[in-house]
Formats: sequence, structure tokens, C-alpha cells
Amino acid sequence: MELKYVHLGPNEAPPQLPTGLLRVIIVSETTCSDDWRNSTARWLVDGGCLYAVAWGKECEKWHDAVDWAVLETFDYGDIPDDKFVMTTWHTDEPLSEALWFAGNCAFHPDVELKQTILLHVANEAKEDEMIAAYAGSQIDE
Repeated sequence: MELKYVHLGPNEAPPQLPTGLLRVIIVSETTCSDDWRNSTARWLVDGGCLYAVAWGKECEKWHDAVDWAVLETFDYGDIPDDKFVMTTWHTDEPLSEALWFAGNCAFHPDVELKQTILLHVANEAKEDEMIAAYAGSQIDE
């Protein structure tokens, strides 16, 4: 599975997501406004996110924002099985456990997810460190 790193600083406009069915790991290292988080969650859902794993600061708020974005997308009505977005949050867990979960347990019940996006919400980018952390978390001991 392809892994792509995307860094977003608070209040930055997000880039275009790759096309496809996505698993997104939200690694939040900073707080942000509710409005920005909600618009970023909408961007994820509109971009093809079908599984969101949230870790870090305010990870439960990230989880809820994605859930609300899905509900809004379908006008609070029925959500087709192949459009339903699975969400989890990982409070009080080390990052390595959330990353392991994303790689080994975060599967959609109705569609195959083609790509994983590691969305790093932080003041500064740490692409090499985050990619290495994900790779290290996937090794069986």
C-alpha cells in the first residue's frame, strides 16, 4: 500500500489529495480552530477518505469532525455502505500503536483502500521522521 505524507500547519489551505479510496492517519501535534478542523475534515471526506485514524492533540475532535463531515455530505440521511467513513481515535496511546493499528486493522468492510495518507497537523514538517515511524510500527516483533 502506498503511503503519502502531507503536512498541514494550522489554518493552511490543504493541497489536492491523490485520487482514490483513502485511509488517512491524522497525526495532530498542535491545536487548531474548530472551523479549520471542520473544513479540513470536509476536504478529507470529499477527497475520498473512507477510514480516518486520529492520534494526538484533540484527536477525539478530529474523529468527530470527520463523522460530522460524512453526515453533512449525505444530508444526515442514509449513507451508502461503500461511502461510509470508518473513524477511530487513539487517546493515551503511543503514536507507534496508532500507526500499527492504521496499517494492520484499519480496513473498510466494503471497499479496498488503495492509499494511506499520513496527515501531519503540526507547525513544522517532519516527513522523514513520520515515514520512519510508520515503517517501524509495521514490523512484527
